[in-house]
Amino acid sequence: MKPIVLLAGQELRDGLRNRWVAGCILLLAAFALSLSLLGSAPTGTVKAGALDVVLVSLSSLSVYLLPLIALILAFDAIVGPLERGTMALLLTYPVARWQVILGKYLGHTMILVVAVVLGYGAAGIVTVVTSGDGAAGWQAFLVMLGSSILLGASFVALGYLISTIVRERATAAGLAIGLWLLLVVVYDLALLGVLIADQGHVLSQGVVATLMALSPTDAYRVFNLTASESVSQVAGMAGLGGEAGLGSALLLAVMVAWVVAPLSAAMVLFGRKEL
Repeated sequence: MKPIVLLAGQELRDGLRNRWVAGCILLLAAFALSLSLLGSAPTGTVKAGALDVVLVSLSSLSVYLLPLIALILAFDAIVGPLERGTMALLLTYPVARWQVILGKYLGHTMILVVAVVLGYGAAGIVTVVTSGDGAAGWQAFLVMLGSSILLGASFVALGYLISTIVRERATAAGLAIGLWLLLVVVYDLALLGVLIADQGHVLSQGVVATLMALSPTDAYRVFNLTASESVSQVAGMAGLGGEAGLGSALLLAVMVAWVVAPLSAAMVLFGRKEL
């Protein structure tokens, strides 16, 4: 356990000193604060709390920005030290390969925790102070914070899997960008195109729900935008989760699976990798 803690702490310290990481954290905070200051206009129309409106805005931001930040953090976590020769030195110490993966992973995930808590937490506080609505809707907002961390953690795990498979940082960077485009952009566009072409003739609601649940970003989006009745009204998704069979427990399980499966695969592959 001690090697895991030491590796996690080292990754956290190194990450927070990295100017690129600091820039990503500041970018996330800037976007979140901008949305909190500009995004409460619809509250008077839909009679929703300001936090509910900000939650919807931040959920949409998270789907695009958090996976990208996570992959930037993780794409060279293994292949980088292998190229520099520092991984071979690290493994001369009494530390198992799976502990290296887990320790580094926890350190990078903690960086995301810092970014989400500071950025989104500041946005929530600003919203409460400036809106006059008080802290109404704070439970759903806290759930959004936790699920945002989980979304980022899943893409950190995917980044580790990429970093374990390849042998060059350039290849890892290209695959990371390609994976982001595939899961965040292309998958949703393809699903939308299929639904428009089908027009409800072939694909049942259960099949559509299954296709949505296969994506970590879609699972995250539906999980948060159907979190409460007021949030669903703001997002225009009232009743979607129940009608499609996408309960909160199922969506949460999907997001957890997207963390466990790629991280476990990275541990197994790194354990068999020839250095």
